[in-house]
This record gives sequence, structure tokens and C-alpha cells, in this order.
Amino acid sequence: MEIKHLKIWYSWEKQEQMIDRLVGKVGLTRVRATCFLRLWIYAIANEGQVKPPLFQLIFPTTAIICTHRQASDLFYQDQDQGSDRSAGMMLDKLAALGLIEKIFDGNTTRVKIKPIAGILEPDSSESSVELQLDQFNPRCDAIPVANLLTGNYNWMNRNAEAIPHRISRLLRGWAKDYTTGMRVLRRVDNLNPVGFYLLYPTANESEANFFTSPNKSLHLSAINEQDPFKMASVGDENCLSVFIRSWMIDANYLEKYRLIFLQDAQKTLQRMTLDFPNLCDLHTLIIHPDYEKLAAALGFQKTIQESPNSIYWMYLGLDRFLSLDMSEIQF
Repeated sequence: MEIKHLKIWYSWEKQEQMIDRLVGKVGLTRVRATCFLRLWIYAIANEGQVKPPLFQLIFPTTAIICTHRQASDLFYQDQDQGSDRSAGMMLDKLAALGLIEKIFDGNTTRVKIKPIAGILEPDSSESSVELQLDQFNPRCDAIPVANLLTGNYNWMNRNAEAIPHRISRLLRGWAKDYTTGMRVLRRVDNLNPVGFYLLYPTANESEANFFTSPNKSLHLSAINEQDPFKMASVGDENCLSVFIRSWMIDANYLEKYRLIFLQDAQKTLQRMTLDFPNLCDLHTLIIHPDYEKLAAALGFQKTIQESPNSIYWMYLGLDRFLSLDMSEIQF
């Protein structure tokens, strides 16, 4: 089934909404969620019980034939890379997560989508929870935020086993040096963080990293213990750049709280200019594809990118960011 046929069965907008809902559930990264959704639509179409377009997904009742070659064509047809082997591994991962059942009779592989309670409807109990903006608390927030951020790196299929521990340790170290640029969006009922951003004042000696290979700056997910970016000390007049090392909101709250989170970031940057009077540059590393559209809507421009589909640097002048009326931005 080609991409254009997937859209006929289930609109692009509905696909995006469902992927956003799936990400983070039962171990689903965005890549896995996209592959699972495409397989789901393919299974509905091949079962032949309904006609397009679908206004809501349904769970097929039968297993459908899906070879590794067919899965590869389905998963990777709009990408520059992807193989039958990687498609088979993706099917195995989806089966391990309990999303599909694989049936092999010695000759043919059949796949059945498993019914999952609550997956077809948004979690209204989550989206209705009241949230509040707050300063990052390294004693209580480091580990929950680390687990929240880990999904940003999982989608690249990197080894993420030790990432939460590594991130929590780094967050506590950065908070000890300068906590002003670390903010959370937390639930009012249990105080758990569901959003986080980190604005990192960068020492002048580290600025050259913004113009080099993006892969060299993946400190949170890298094995190398040496951070390529040194934090500037309060009052450093040579500090010109802020590195947006993180910006993330749980998908359940993104639409409702994205605006106030961005407005809060503007206020935080205003406070940071009191500590670093010559700040003028904003740099961010686009690690997760979800945030490319957001950065572009705000006016960030790509700078350094190694190859298509890779991570890349984006830049925006601080004054331009501070002058934005966030309520007027079309996200």
C-alpha cells in the first residue's frame, strides 16, 4: 500500500493525531508509532470489511499476510533507507510490545492487530488535569524529567538503557551551576513534571560547536563523558549564545499548554539577559522530528546539517524571539 493510498483510507491529519496519541504509550517512539499505524491501516484495508475513508480506526478481527518485503514497502517507502531485515525487526518489536500478533506457518507470515484498551480514544482524564509552570527542582524533578526526555533519543534507535540515569545526573549538575533557564510544567494534583525546557548559557569558548557536526553535540545520549559545551558563569559579558538543550511537553498536554510554555520561555530569557547582558543568539539542535515544525513556525533557520533525515542545527536571533507575539503564531 502506497502513502497516497494510506491517506485515502485515513487522512493525513488523523494519522498525525493518532501518532501523537500513540507516542509514549507501551514503549512507542514516533518511528515505531508511525510503522504501527501504517500496519494497522493496511490490515483494515486488506481485511476488506469496510470501505475508505475511515472516520475512526477499528480493530481488524482476522490476521493478514504481511511479509518482511511488504512491511518494508509499507514502513520505508517515503524514506531513503530501510530494508526487509529492519522491517522484520520492527515487526518483532511491535509484537514484543503486545501491539500485534505474528503467526508463521512455515511459509507465510501473518499479522494481527491486537485490541488495546483505551488506544482509540484520547485520555480525557489526562488532558483535563490542571498544570502549572514552575522552576526545575533537582531533588524531585531530575529522574521524572530524565524519563520524559528519553523518548527524544529512543526514536533514533540508539541504545537507551542507561540514558535516564545519565540525563538525571547531568540535569542535577547543570541546576547546581545555573537553574534560571530550567523550567517545568507540572501537574497540580501530584506535582509530576509533564513538560520541561532547558536554556543553557554557553561559554564563548564552546560557541564553535554550533557550526560543527550536529552528531558531535549529542551529549545526553552519547557514551562520551566529556560535554562539548561549557556553561557560562553568571556575569560573563562574553556569553552571546543560549543553547536550547531541551524543549518538550507530553503529547497529552501539548496543544493546550504549548503557548504558555513558549511565553514562559520568553520571560525566562528576559531574566537571563540580566545575568548575561550580551546574549543575542539562540541555537537549538533538532533531535526529534516533532519539533521541526514548531521551530520553523517561530522563525528558526537551518544552519548545519550533515545529510537528509539527520539531526541538524537551527538558529534564531534572541531579539527576534523576544519580539514574537506567541498568540499570533500558526503552529
